[in-house]
Amino acid sequence: MKNWKILDKMAQLDEIVLLSKQKPQLIYKHSTTCPVNADAKARIEQGFESLASKMDLYYLDLLTFRSISNEIETKFGVRHESPQVLLLKDGKVVFHGSHYKFDVSDILKHV
Repeated sequence: MKNWKILDKMAQLDEIVLLSKQKPQLIYKHSTTCPVNADAKARIEQGFESLASKMDLYYLDLLTFRSISNEIETKFGVRHESPQVLLLKDGKVVFHGSHYKFDVSDILKHV
């Protein structure tokens, strides 16, 4: 696995919001049992270095930390889906996508 920051504590969400005021922050929500998720993760990891040069990348294991995913939905007003990316900038979600509706170039357009 690439050098993801692991999102495994609820308090990290407030940290991510604060950090997004300095540089973009990406949350990737992943289900380890779904082949669509595996494909999405592989697409992100192909461009991992170009993303990591512009933002911090957080990996959320949905099966283990579903409560954090639920809080993301509440906090940011973005309905839960899987796989899903949320890009935060200046404390707000500026881009989100799920399933096959995002790739590295989509994310980089919003940085």
